[in-house]
Amino acid sequence: MSAVPEQKPAPGPKAAAEPKRLPPAGRRPGGGPPWMGAAMPAEKSMNFGPSARRLLGRLRPHRLQLAAIVTLAVASVAASVIGPKILGHATDIIFSGVIGRQIPAGLSTEQAVAAARAAGNDSYADMLARMDVVPGMGIDFTALGRTLALALALYLGASLLMWWQGWLLNGVVQRTVLRLRADVEEKLNRLPLPYFDRQPRGELLSRVTNDIDNISQTLSQTLSQLLSALLTVVGVLAMMFWISPLLALVALVAVPLSVVVTQQIAKRSQRRFIAQWTHTGQLNGLIEEAYTGHELVKVFGRQREVQATFEAKNEELFGASFGAQFISGIIMPAMMFVGNLSYVAIAVVGGLRVASGSMSLGDVQAFIQYSRQFTQPLTQVASMANLLQSGVASAERVFEVLDAEEHAPDRVGPPRVTGRVEFEHVSFRYDPDKPLIDDLSLVAEPGHTVAIVGPTGAGKTTLVNLIMRFYELDAGRITLDGVDISTMPREELRGRIGMVLQDTWLFGGTIRDNIAYGRPDASEEEILAAARATFVDRFVRSLPDGYDTVIDEEGSNVSAGEKQLITIARAFLAEPSLLILDEATSSVDTRTEVLLQRAMAALRSDRTSFVIAHRLSTIRDADLILMMENGRIVEQGTHDQLVAADGAYARLYRSQFTGAVITDEVPAPPPGGAPAERLPAVAPAKN
Repeated sequence: MSAVPEQKPAPGPKAAAEPKRLPPAGRRPGGGPPWMGAAMPAEKSMNFGPSARRLLGRLRPHRLQLAAIVTLAVASVAASVIGPKILGHATDIIFSGVIGRQIPAGLSTEQAVAAARAAGNDSYADMLARMDVVPGMGIDFTALGRTLALALALYLGASLLMWWQGWLLNGVVQRTVLRLRADVEEKLNRLPLPYFDRQPRGELLSRVTNDIDNISQTLSQTLSQLLSALLTVVGVLAMMFWISPLLALVALVAVPLSVVVTQQIAKRSQRRFIAQWTHTGQLNGLIEEAYTGHELVKVFGRQREVQATFEAKNEELFGASFGAQFISGIIMPAMMFVGNLSYVAIAVVGGLRVASGSMSLGDVQAFIQYSRQFTQPLTQVASMANLLQSGVASAERVFEVLDAEEHAPDRVGPPRVTGRVEFEHVSFRYDPDKPLIDDLSLVAEPGHTVAIVGPTGAGKTTLVNLIMRFYELDAGRITLDGVDISTMPREELRGRIGMVLQDTWLFGGTIRDNIAYGRPDASEEEILAAARATFVDRFVRSLPDGYDTVIDEEGSNVSAGEKQLITIARAFLAEPSLLILDEATSSVDTRTEVLLQRAMAALRSDRTSFVIAHRLSTIRDADLILMMENGRIVEQGTHDQLVAADGAYARLYRSQFTGAVITDEVPAPPPGGAPAERLPAVAPAKN
């Protein structure tokens, strides 16, 4: 293949399904040029649950790594959860030492308790009875040091395990996103042309880049925290019930309240996140279209309109983003408020239980830490709600691309193509309400050149696009060597066809690479031979880097005619059995066109060729000329036959060549120079 096909109007009922939220590309309410508008916002709410489960399902190939991640997380959380209990024991050692120093030495603990009760201080006596106090002895710094060292080791171990878990998880997430990008790229290669006809390029690019990047960020930032948060809740809850079931029940009161608050806020922010990413794609599409048509915008003086449209769409994106972030941002302070209420309740009840001797001061301190650890993961989960919603909204947009209807499955086709093409009662239309091609039949014999002419919109390019199976037929069939092309693998079919379009396409790379695009395994000699046969060698030799000259992505460092020559050389090198030329010489000067006609004659030899042309001088020698109007062949025959018939073709021919005829004269050699090359000349007609 020498070039990608030009895009056509929106396809008909057999077109591939695409997201319903997008209208046809290039259209906008109220009309106007394509860069003056974009698709309307989405109205359909996203189904969060299934999309989130499908996104997490893409992690399934990494089961072993995920098992290791969970194991490390359990160990890390366990160490973190035990820490407050150890620190509470350190507090008890300090408090016992302070109280013990205040009791006269020589008394036993029981005697000290009895003395406190005798003095009427029952609360102090109850507290003293629960403590491990040695009268007259201060703080046991040896035991305190061992306890603090154990706590330090636990926290250090928890941090190392958490780091290891994050390292493994990051690898899993990035490999998952890598596979997702690859799946999207492979999917784009399998999608039919009608899908791209209705997709604004900027919108599609936004899904492939921005949305996948957002998915990567969401998975990286939320998976580790979610896993740790859930394990922390379970571990902390177990420790809280172990220390004090009563205080644990007080802390649990905050859970249903937190869930209700989160659900109510998330429900209102979800649709705004959907709108945010939809507006992002639309704004990208608008920018891409305005940039592509930048020169045209300036020529027609539409900068203000473009700027106004951009500002309006940017304002819509701002409103959606602000609403999504603001509403979801309320979750964090709301959860902090609920957590503080729980903290106050635990502090009051715990203080009363310490005073009554039901709990030690260290246990209350540990429980307060646990209450913070308990509410913190709930707050984290709530604060991640905006990230989760944003990431899943992006995932759904990517899944819409992955779920788009593909080409019908290919079947095994013939190994060799000789080039006989037959249209049998073919009917096709892009729009069901607008007829285009109805009951068309024609035969192109092997080695013949079939020229297709007619006014703009007659269906000329559509005809060759049907041969390439860029679109599927509504009725009838097209056969190649007697085989229905719908039964042939598309890769096999298109591998036998060379196509040169009026709109050239070159990729960022060297001239040599662009020529070899149709045959990557071509040798250097074959590339040079194709370049010489199509006159590419003439201008390449004048470039400083020759065939190693790098063409930028827009091809701005070579002229339009030179780009066309490179695409023709690409088709020449591919050696196709079937050749399609869609105004292939329209961008070259007149003298180069004459030279190219000779190269095209050699290129068309021994292969069936379909030539779409507006300049009728380029197809005078065609074996068959098809005159098309409104999707129908109104005339067919050779040039002489159609001129003699004095019909539509003759009128079109006279409109181009009245006052000029083709002669075989040879132009005079330039003064003092070499003889001019023998070329066809144009001379005034004799009326």
